[in-house]
Amino acid sequence: MIHKFFEEKRPHKGLTYQEYSANTEKYLTETDYHNLDEKEAKYYDYKKLNAQRSARVFKTFKPGLDLSEVISNISSPQLWMVITEDWCGDSAQNLPYIAEMAKLNPAINLRIISRDENLDIMDLYLTNGTSRSIPKLVAFDENGNELFQWGPRPAELVNLISEWKNEGLSKEEWMPKLHLWYAKNKGEAITREFKELLSKFVGVGV
Repeated sequence: MIHKFFEEKRPHKGLTYQEYSANTEKYLTETDYHNLDEKEAKYYDYKKLNAQRSARVFKTFKPGLDLSEVISNISSPQLWMVITEDWCGDSAQNLPYIAEMAKLNPAINLRIISRDENLDIMDLYLTNGTSRSIPKLVAFDENGNELFQWGPRPAELVNLISEWKNEGLSKEEWMPKLHLWYAKNKGEAITREFKELLSKFVGVGV
């Protein structure tokens, strides 16, 4: 099934990771924090913290040889559409890895679109059929056929969150645990999942 949004080239018109990051940096630099209301200030703080998180990922992440080989040997074009927002903590922890992986093969075109400006697209890819959770990656071949989905978190972390909730922890209590997990995991889970997802496309037409 080829979605109308793909025929309209909306994913293709999304931002590159460099443009996405530049937009966030521009907002942080040009916004007068003292003129923000309480809600706006909260989102400013989220964006600032997330920019720092993403920067740490770029400083430390080096794709392993096995992952690099799988990605570099993909032979047919793929468009990776990521639905997200820059205030999202999970996006800050995962999107840099996705961007770095996409850079390993020119056949992969990574484009980022805003969730809140594209709710019709977001609602096609709800988590558990109900949640507009982000980031959400949907990969397509050049003709618009869907190849795979990923997101909003590595499966290992999804399971941990379920455990924390079952233990009675509130979101405010388990959120610090979430970001501690990301810091300790150092991208091992997401890169392992992508290696498994992408292995099927190595050396074959799609």
